[in-house]
Amino acid sequence: MKYKDIGESEKLDQVIKEMKNIFRTVPYGVDHTMKVLENTRTIIERENVDSQTGCIIELSAVLHDIGSVEALRKYGSMGGHLQEQEGVPIARNILSEHDYEPFVIERVCYIVGNHHTPEKIDGKDFQILWEADLIENMQVMDCTKDTETLRQFVSKKIKTQAGKALALCKYS
Repeated sequence: MKYKDIGESEKLDQVIKEMKNIFRTVPYGVDHTMKVLENTRTIIERENVDSQTGCIIELSAVLHDIGSVEALRKYGSMGGHLQEQEGVPIARNILSEHDYEPFVIERVCYIVGNHHTPEKIDGKDFQILWEADLIENMQVMDCTKDTETLRQFVSKKIKTQAGKALALCKYS
């Protein structure tokens, strides 16, 4: 991702650092998040997304599962709806601490608060995050068992051309 100024990149690095701290007791959370961020960056680059939208998508990738540790602590479960519920206030706090614009905070929080609910996808930014997360999660799904099943799954679930290409490349 190319930023207009180095300040945005440094702010993102600080958000990543905070995410890693929250996931210190759940190391696979960091690994998953960084792989989703990598997928996100690949799709952003191939879809020629503008820098402001790219920033929102990257922040959403870094923070998408941020509520899982709190959900586990409170409810003994990392269920998707609990991650969404617990993630929003944590994401809002982190983004506010790093002086992100209110519209960025609201958009990232909307995506974090709905990232397990594909019916709520309402823009390319959310679509790209959802695809990047799905592509990472596909490794444990039956959809990768054979080429035809994979192609049908990708055709049905993934909308961006870059997301389709990435999923097929990863699992073919």
